[in-house]
Order: sequence, then structure tokens, then C-alpha cells
Amino acid sequence: MTYRYTEISKMIDHSLLNPALTVAELEAGCMLAIEYDVASVCILPYYQKRCAEILKASGVKASTTIGFPHGGHTTAIKVAEARQALADGCEELDMVVNISQVLSGNWDYVRAEIKRVVDLAHNAGQKVKVIFENAYLQDEHKIRLCQICGDVNADWVKTSTGYAPSGATMDDLKLMRKHAPPHVQVKAAGGIRDLDTLLAVREIGVSRCGASRTKEMLDETKRRLENRV
Repeated sequence: MTYRYTEISKMIDHSLLNPALTVAELEAGCMLAIEYDVASVCILPYYQKRCAEILKASGVKASTTIGFPHGGHTTAIKVAEARQALADGCEELDMVVNISQVLSGNWDYVRAEIKRVVDLAHNAGQKVKVIFENAYLQDEHKIRLCQICGDVNADWVKTSTGYAPSGATMDDLKLMRKHAPPHVQVKAAGGIRDLDTLLAVREIGVSRCGASRTKEMLDETKRRLENRV
């Protein structure tokens, strides 16, 4: 297998979502993301504006969460969060579906909510990743969500928040790649902690991964590239 550094680094959304992170740690995380040239920084919403300022002209996108981590916010609140994030310079929004409504089979509600956030972001020229939180769902729910996300033109379907009992699994990623239409990308989150796992999900067709062990994975990427004959 051969790859270029940026093919790997641009798979990573550097996660700065731990609620206990200090301002100094958030700042340092943004600088690390620039140094390692990742795809984006997904940061606590209150720090999105400052994050966008730091990342401006760096090639690293500013992103944040909507309805995070449980998805139970009203649609109006999710839309308000999205509008604020976009005003603060957000380029990619990671939105949690209403898990309760998914499990209740209220698909019109689920579709309408996702569509409102996707339309708002697209009208601003930005993108949306829709988080399913697969730990709580059956395959039938995941498949239906993939279909809905395709219908409303979401940009990514995403496995998890990282705050549920489990995160991304190979089976879920294969299922999501199979049932999401080609124009919808797949993001893995939760459990992607080393380069070999990152490369394995890449082979499935995953284009993004949420990660907090960004430095370790990309240092290993550099070592392997340096040792390549």
C-alpha cells in the first residue's frame, strides 16, 4: 500500500470536544492541527469563532458540533446552534440526529430536522456531517438514516459522537458505505486510535475520522514514509 502524507492527514478531524479542555489546550490543539495539516478541527462550540480565526488561511477547516452529544435538542435549537456556528466561521457542522425519534420510527421528523440544518449550511456554502450514534441503533435504523441523508444531500454520515458506549466498528462502516449513496461520504468516530486502524477504515471507503490521538497517528505516518524504500 502506498500513500502520500496528506492523503492520511486530510482524513483527520482533530477532536477538541472534551468538556474539560482549557482555553490553553484548545489553542494548542488548533496549532497542532495546523502543524500536522489535518482536514479540520472539531472544537467546543463556544470556541468556534476563535478557532476559525486561528485556522484562517491554513488549509485546515473549522468545525463544531450541533445537538451534541445526545441529539435531544429541539429542531429550533439545533438550527439556532447551526446559525451561530456559521456566523462564527464554521465550515463543517457535525450534527447529532434525534436518537429518540429514530428509535420511535418518526422518520418525517428525523428527515425534516436533518434537512433544515443541511439546507442552512449549504446556503452558506458549508457542509454537514450527520451523526447517527450507532451504539443505540439497529441496522435497519442505520440503513434508513443513510437513505435519508442521501435524499437531503448531507455531506457525510458519521458513526458516533465518541460519548456513547461504543464508537465506530468495521461492520457499521461497511454498512454505511454500502447504503449511503456515492455523493455522501462516511466518517468514523470513536475508537480510531492508531494508524493501522485509520488505514483499515480508509480501505472500506471512509474519507474522514474523528481523532484525538492525531499527533501519534501522524508521527507514525511520517516515520513509515521516511522508512519507505
